[in-house]
Amino acid sequence: ALQTALVHGTTCRWYKIAGLSQELRIWWDALWTFAHHDGVEPTNNVAERVLCPAVIWRKQCFGTKSEDGKCFVERVLSVVTTCRQQGRNVWSFLTEAVHAAWAGQPAPSLLTTP
Repeated sequence: ALQTALVHGTTCRWYKIAGLSQELRIWWDALWTFAHHDGVEPTNNVAERVLCPAVIWRKQCFGTKSEDGKCFVERVLSVVTTCRQQGRNVWSFLTEAVHAAWAGQPAPSLLTTP
């Protein structure tokens, strides 16, 4: 029934409804992945919890003043979150990264090896 409504929606005279209907039809299979595969959550709660500290920081510090500052914060928060998820020491990783940069060496990897 919903798919039929989306088909009809793509021909709607209101362009926003037509566009949304078309977009939902394109992503239809992906929208229902959680119903067909075990372990896929139907919500984005995990992602929201991961983003929460960054959002709180931004609100408390009033964001950044430059594009370079924005890039720095994005990267550091990404490193902090990834290290915590992997059970790695954040300061050790950052220290290793700075030493590598000073020595002209590649940065340590955040990728886990299987």
